[in-house]
Amino acid sequence: MADTRRAEAMVKNLQTAVIGAGLMGHGIALTLARAGQYVAITDSIPEARAAVAGRIADSLRLMGEDEARIERILRKIEIFDTVPGAVKNAAFIFEAAPEKMALKQAIFAEIEAYAPADAILASNTSVMPITEIMSGLRVKSRALGTHWWNPPHLIPLVEVIRTADTSEAAIEATMSLLMDAGKTPVRVEKDVPGFIGNRLQHALWREAVSLVERGICDAEAVDTVVKSCFGRRLAVLGPLENADLVGTDLTLDIHNTVLADLEHRPGPSPLLERLVAEGKLGMKSGEGFRRWTPEDAKRLREKVARHLIRLEGLLNDNEA
Repeated sequence: MADTRRAEAMVKNLQTAVIGAGLMGHGIALTLARAGQYVAITDSIPEARAAVAGRIADSLRLMGEDEARIERILRKIEIFDTVPGAVKNAAFIFEAAPEKMALKQAIFAEIEAYAPADAILASNTSVMPITEIMSGLRVKSRALGTHWWNPPHLIPLVEVIRTADTSEAAIEATMSLLMDAGKTPVRVEKDVPGFIGNRLQHALWREAVSLVERGICDAEAVDTVVKSCFGRRLAVLGPLENADLVGTDLTLDIHNTVLADLEHRPGPSPLLERLVAEGKLGMKSGEGFRRWTPEDAKRLREKVARHLIRLEGLLNDNEA
C-alpha cells in the first residue's frame, strides 16, 4: 500500500524527458504531452531535433487532432540540445536511442550524472536485456525497461520490465504514469530476451518462415491465413482465453498431434539467412519474402496506420 501511495504521488505534477527524437521518441513524447505532461526531448542528431516538432504535428493530424489542439500539445514539449538540459528537472526519463548496447549504456551514464537522484530511468528496447543496459548505474533500483510498440502513439501496450534490482515503487510509479497517459501497461517480472510480446510474435514468425521454407505454402498464403482467420479475433481473444474457450482438454489433444512437427530449431531459418545474404531485405530493398514496389509499401503502411487510428477511435468510443 505504501508503495502504491508513493507511486501515485510521484505521477502528479511531474516532468518527463525523452532521449531520442526519432520514430519511437517522437511518439513517446507525443503520447505524454497529449496526456497533459510537460516533456523535454533531445537527440544527438541536430536534424532530428529540428524535425521533431513537425513530425509530432503530422502524427497528431493523422490522429484527427485539430490545429488548436496540436498547438496546445506542442507547447508542452521543449526541445533541448543536450541530455543534461533535458533531464535536469525530470521525474521520469525514457531513453529511445537505437538498439546498440554501448550507446544505451553511455546515455544512461550521462543521464545518471545530471538527472534528479529520485528520477525513474526507463530504457525502450524491443529485445535487449534491461539488466545489462543498466549495469553501469550506481543506483539500479530506479531503473527498468519500458517496451513501447511501434508506432508508440497508436499501439496501447507498453511492457514494463523489472530487473533483479528494480524496486516495487519504481514499477508502480511507471505503471501509474502509463495508465494516466492512456496506455495499457503490463508487468514483465523477469528480464528475458524479447519480454512477452516479441517472444509470442517471433514464435509465430518462426513457424511462418518454416512453412514457406518447407514448401507447404507461399508467403502470400501465410499472410492470408493469419489476416483472414485467427488474426481477426486476436484483438479481443488472447491465446490463453482461446484455449480456455475451446477447452484445455482439446488444446492438449491438438498439442499432442502438432507440436512435434512445429519448427523448433534453435537458430534462424536458412531461408531467412539466404534472403538477407542476397540483399532481399523487404520493403526497403523491394523484395523479401514478397516483392514490393515503393507504391505497394506506402499503401500498406498507410493501411496499417488507418487501421490503428480507427481501432483507437472505436476503443475510445466503447470506453466512453
